[in-house]
Amino acid sequence: MTEYPTSQEGPQPVASGGRTDEPGHGTEELGHGKAPLPAAEAVRTHAQPQAADLPRPRATAEAPSASDGAGGPDEGTDSPAGPARATPGSGPAVTRPRPRRPPVRAPATAKPPRAAGRPGASGQAGAGQTGAGLPGAGQIAAPAQVSGIGVDATIARREGDRLRFVGAATRRIARGIDLDEIVLGLCRATVPTFSDAILVYLRDPLPVGDERPVGPVVLRLRRTDRLRPIDEFTGAGAGAGSGTTGAATTADGELDFSQLALVGPQGDLPAAELCEIRPGGALAEVLRGVRPVFGSSAAARAALPELLGADHPVPRGQRAILAPLRGRRRVIGAAVFLRTPERPAFETNDLLVAAQLATHTALGIDKAVLYGREAYIADELQRTMLPDSLPQPTGVRLASRYLPAAETARVGGDWYDAIPLPGSRVALVVGDVMGHSMTSAAIMGQLRTTAQTLAQLDLPPAEVLHHLDEQAQRLGSDRMATCLYAVYDPVSHRITIANAGHPPPVLLHLGGRAEVLRVPPGAPIGVGGVDFEAVELDAPAGATLVLYTDGLVESRLRDVWTGIEQLRERLATTAQLTGLDHPPPLEALCDDILDMLGPGDRDDDIALLAARFDGIAPSDVAYWFLDPEETAPGRARRFARRALARWGLEELEDSLELLVSEVVTNAVRYAERPVTLRLLRTDVLRCEVGDDSPQLPRQRRARDDDEGGRGLFLVNRMARRWGATRLSSGKVVWFELALPTAPVAPERR
Repeated sequence: MTEYPTSQEGPQPVASGGRTDEPGHGTEELGHGKAPLPAAEAVRTHAQPQAADLPRPRATAEAPSASDGAGGPDEGTDSPAGPARATPGSGPAVTRPRPRRPPVRAPATAKPPRAAGRPGASGQAGAGQTGAGLPGAGQIAAPAQVSGIGVDATIARREGDRLRFVGAATRRIARGIDLDEIVLGLCRATVPTFSDAILVYLRDPLPVGDERPVGPVVLRLRRTDRLRPIDEFTGAGAGAGSGTTGAATTADGELDFSQLALVGPQGDLPAAELCEIRPGGALAEVLRGVRPVFGSSAAARAALPELLGADHPVPRGQRAILAPLRGRRRVIGAAVFLRTPERPAFETNDLLVAAQLATHTALGIDKAVLYGREAYIADELQRTMLPDSLPQPTGVRLASRYLPAAETARVGGDWYDAIPLPGSRVALVVGDVMGHSMTSAAIMGQLRTTAQTLAQLDLPPAEVLHHLDEQAQRLGSDRMATCLYAVYDPVSHRITIANAGHPPPVLLHLGGRAEVLRVPPGAPIGVGGVDFEAVELDAPAGATLVLYTDGLVESRLRDVWTGIEQLRERLATTAQLTGLDHPPPLEALCDDILDMLGPGDRDDDIALLAARFDGIAPSDVAYWFLDPEETAPGRARRFARRALARWGLEELEDSLELLVSEVVTNAVRYAERPVTLRLLRTDVLRCEVGDDSPQLPRQRRARDDDEGGRGLFLVNRMARRWGATRLSSGKVVWFELALPTAPVAPERR
């Protein structure tokens, strides 16, 4: 693997036989590279091949003497080598080919090249290099010519490698969308290619948008990364030659932080965890300057101990770079790049590389912080739009689940709701707004609020969907959603369902049979001009109704009807495993339904609502019609006493008679049609009085000389709960009384 030579101590020549423009010499992949050769060793490597490149006479069987080779200056030609000469007794002269390199004449002051330092080098150079027979000017300038070409090619190659490294590093940093991913990308891109260690400090807390810090600016060490030593550090020489405890030193006494003992679970460098920036301090001035600086500069020498701590070893010379991280509006942190003494120091161009890395990292962190805030707002919006907890109405038990589509899209338009209705009924709603944005969540919230308001008016399910369709059209022309609205009556054990383009619900019976209910599909909400149809079905006790959105049954790997069939089979299997004589627990059933999702089945968010129908037995219900006349309160009291006697609740006779008399009197006063009275015995005793007057009663404080106005005051003081609900045909006033607790049998001794 090849290291990007982003920092050398001057131009490094290459061997004349090597190729500097070879494809693949510098790669864009970030990885571990080889350490570059020192400059002196590279020069020695360069000098030997170039000596062989010089033209020389062909060797003969006999070694010529110095006098034989003295040909005088007039034997030299314009060619760097000249024709080969015949030695005495050697026969015909052997002609050497003319070099292709054009002749370059050196200045008059040029000195002859020195031998390569090997024994016998002068003999290998030929007889023309001894005595008075010096080579021509072209022969002297040839090594300089080759060396200049190699230096230029090396510089161009290194600059190209530097640019490729910056491009690859910035692409790796830009791949992150999370704060930790961006910081990790910076560390992995720079170590070991650009530096041997890196420390990244970020402001705590990070500013978001235009927020201005209120307190002091504090930097927290977010991440460190460095090369682990090849050999285990044995502690020899720790602290030698320096005042830093536990720091190894090199032969010249310079700190070698690469041999520090590993600290922390990730091998962090022993740097300060927190750093408070002092106004007007050295660190504040460097951060205000924005541009990276070498650790050897005057400003950095004072700023680095303030940032890293006094005990952290800082290498001398240009082996440290302090780069401020500036976002769109302000500095949000700093990065420190370090190199060990075994590696060449940073160059001036490396400051530009550090500036590029710091800029891309800071801008990426800015985007990550903004995205995190938007995701937080989306999560809060989603949670606010969904119910915090489900009600527990009489005769039905409820459980729900919501799953976002993915971590990158944590907000959607799916919702569910359970709304208590008059007469111990409950409305079950599930819907899905198209899209996965905060706009979808906002539209979902408006539709959910509209559905709650319409439900309180006790409108039929088809009418509720019709008004939701009108509301969606008022919100915009492209506001579309699917919705299923169902009303369950625990007294009649019936459920009424209206559908607006939503997947049909699945009903799990007590015996383990699961069926997909046949409901009219309808058109989505927001289309406009479409009539919705409602169906009324049986809801036997012990059955479980499962309402869901299409994210549960539809994905890229399966169509919606295949998913519905899999859901039906999953419910039937779960019921058989639980037992056919009793239904499975609701919470466990919801978890088991979500377990059917595979790795590729999470393309959309999921809303799930499960309702277990317990119902109310006919023996626990008492119902009467009362004509709106003066004798109605007395008849209501008699009916109430008979019901309490049948249920064995005589202890509640006085309270119930008083409250029933007050509520029925108010109803008879304004009603024109018969008044209804119904008593329900469940975990509480519930009384409901209905009339055809839409005016809701309001509790008021009666004056001392008022003859009326104290009925609702008594109801409020004596009842456990009470309320009034407006219906399409009038209103219902209800209250609840707590059942008397059974006496505890004394413990036998």
